[in-house]
Amino acid sequence: MARPYPVPNATIPFWRTELHELDSHRSTAELPEKQDIVIIGAGFAGAALAHYLLKDNPSKPSITILEAREACSGATGRNGGQLRPDLFVGVAERMQARGLETANQVAQFEAANAEAVAALIESEGVACDLRAVTTADAFDDPGDAARMRKLWDTMTAALDCPSLRAVSFHGEPADAERVSGVRGAKVAFTYPAHLLWPYKLVMHLLEGAVRRGVNLQTHTLVHEVSETPDVEGYWEVATSRGAVRGRKVLFATNAYTAGLLPEYDDAIYAARGTVARVVPSSTSSSLSSTSTSSRQTPPQPTLGSCGMPDSYYGARGDADGSLIVGGGGSSYARDRGQWYRNFDDATLIEPAVPYFSGWAGRTLVGWEDGEGGQEKAGRVERVWTGIRGYSADSVPHVGPVPSKPGLYVCAGFHGHGMPNVLLCARGLAAMVRDGDGCAFADTGIPACYETGAARLRKIAEGKAAKAAARARADIYLKY
Repeated sequence: MARPYPVPNATIPFWRTELHELDSHRSTAELPEKQDIVIIGAGFAGAALAHYLLKDNPSKPSITILEAREACSGATGRNGGQLRPDLFVGVAERMQARGLETANQVAQFEAANAEAVAALIESEGVACDLRAVTTADAFDDPGDAARMRKLWDTMTAALDCPSLRAVSFHGEPADAERVSGVRGAKVAFTYPAHLLWPYKLVMHLLEGAVRRGVNLQTHTLVHEVSETPDVEGYWEVATSRGAVRGRKVLFATNAYTAGLLPEYDDAIYAARGTVARVVPSSTSSSLSSTSTSSRQTPPQPTLGSCGMPDSYYGARGDADGSLIVGGGGSSYARDRGQWYRNFDDATLIEPAVPYFSGWAGRTLVGWEDGEGGQEKAGRVERVWTGIRGYSADSVPHVGPVPSKPGLYVCAGFHGHGMPNVLLCARGLAAMVRDGDGCAFADTGIPACYETGAARLRKIAEGKAAKAAARARADIYLKY
């Protein structure tokens, strides 16, 4: 099987339609010979690492960021544009797999990340369409709804789950449909979240880093990192344009980590997904219209965003009225070659394309169209693919690479990077800056995120994967 590397000519996501001047930037014509720190990856993790390595640092290290393609052309530039901590469903799944204490720790960390991202955007005046919204998890299948009701009752009655204090339960079908805006919803759980233009946030961080002396090198594919450091203690990073040596090398490589660190092949793997932009059609009829000749644009959804078993959306509201819709896994999940360990974001997942063409009319209250059919309720303006870095045990890998002092990893965000990356990067930057003076336990990152030899060995033996499968099957039974 081919090693995972970014491919050329990727599909163009909506977020990359307004390009920053640093999108294909090279700070110098040639790569520097050696640097204190080399960061591989110019997405959210790479940009945030550079931001925190320089922040309030009186002795600024020399830093080069290497990116195989354009800046922020990977997962962050291709996601659904949501900053959405998982405050109920994820808590329940992790509670069964890892225990209540860990589940609470992760949920609170995600909530803190969302607050930190919003605070950073507001304090630095980042123009990235940040919008506070109410989001929901909605379930329209009667069996799923019954299980979720039982789970909610059990968790709220008998368990100490701090994250649930921010969650509201809507257990009657009429209320669930009204609140969520999802047709046929039987139950819904609402809680705070944000929407944003992720590319613009990342480019703001990169711009600040470059202004403070970071050497950004785009279109520079890293194809190998030496197995050991040289006699001076530098690791050689071999690229398509020559080599650069780094005293420390940080892998902000997410789905592509195993291409450079084979020891992570079982732990982090590529998983291809699909996202679309749906634009309201001016010829759509409102659900409340009494005449078939009456035509108006469908109303914006009640909520800013919502997650369902097979899809999710974020509503851009006054920004442009469009919806960013992701998912559609039911259309291709059985064909594992379409997504599992597939890192080709230059082509679409063809079975998913028709899924989006009728999605709005099938799913949202007020987007139906009696005459023109579901397609008229929302025109699909753009479809793209993205490569998520799935983690075999469902949580990121952060920290020193085992047995390779000077190498660090911040990857494997399992399709949930926006409410995780920033504070992971802050914690890892502290470890890199302070060395032995900052232990992982001092970073504030959940303990289960720490990478290490024992964790990699456990994953390789298949124990973590089996535990996760049992959790999904028996989630509400133990508690």
